[in-house]
Amino acid sequence: LEKKFQKKVGEIGQILLELKLIKEFHREKAAMEKQLEDVKSMESSNRRHQEVVVRLETRFFEEKKGLEEDVEKKQIMMAETAPCEAVLPLNSTGREILKKNVCFHGAFAYQLKETMELLKIKQKLEEDKTLLLQEKETNEDLIRKKILQINRQKAQIGDLQCEVEKLERALCRMTRESVRESQKTQHQVLIENQASTVEIKKMQQLLEMKDQEMNRVKKLARNILNERTEVERFFLDALEHVKQEIISSRKHDKKKAQTAYYRKMMEACAGKEEFPKIKTFKSNINSTNSVYRDLEEAEKCHWEKKQFEKVDISELT
Repeated sequence: LEKKFQKKVGEIGQILLELKLIKEFHREKAAMEKQLEDVKSMESSNRRHQEVVVRLETRFFEEKKGLEEDVEKKQIMMAETAPCEAVLPLNSTGREILKKNVCFHGAFAYQLKETMELLKIKQKLEEDKTLLLQEKETNEDLIRKKILQINRQKAQIGDLQCEVEKLERALCRMTRESVRESQKTQHQVLIENQASTVEIKKMQQLLEMKDQEMNRVKKLARNILNERTEVERFFLDALEHVKQEIISSRKHDKKKAQTAYYRKMMEACAGKEEFPKIKTFKSNINSTNSVYRDLEEAEKCHWEKKQFEKVDISELT
């Protein structure tokens, strides 16, 4: 039991040494966190750096939470299994020391993992810091170029302002000259207006006379148009009457021809005469033997005898 106790005392001393290392680690951690805060405050204007820091912090807390859960599980397992065998042959003091040893060992493992994670985060932040410094140099180069460009633009603006002042002076001079010329022109126009007033009065009198003549011409033209309208209306009525007479005459001729055709067909059916040629009594363009074609041929022969061309009555309107 004394050997085991001495062994446990040595382990406790080692644990105390590890606790000292853990305290130093906490101080280094505080320093690292301070450096991290300095980096954040220095590069706060860069949104991408902020996003990286937020992402890393979120990852850190998630992994920290996971590690804490793992440590708690391991502590529970160690508390349930390993200490049981060692605690039985020891007295109460040894049992307390062993329990503290187990707790210190778990805390040291957790702090060691946390230290490794913080080192990784520090390395990542240093890489980000390098990138940000490069971007800062690039931005400074761009700023210098922009400053040079602004200086050139200022010089150009100064030159343009000088030209504008020259143009304003020239414009004022031209304005004065134009005012003098306009006054002179107005004086000449006034003289010409006074001279032309008499001619205007004469022209007004002539215009009144022309207006009277135009009124008389308009009245005469209105009367002529009224008479012409009556003649045209009479002529159109006559044409419509002739058109209706022609239509009724064609209907009568068609009916007469149809009656004669049916009579011949009846006599032919009775055996008295031969069958006449087949005729159609519809106005079909593709018909080869239509009564309407016969009427048109008869009309054509009638007009040829009178030595007139065929007249389309619709065109007379």
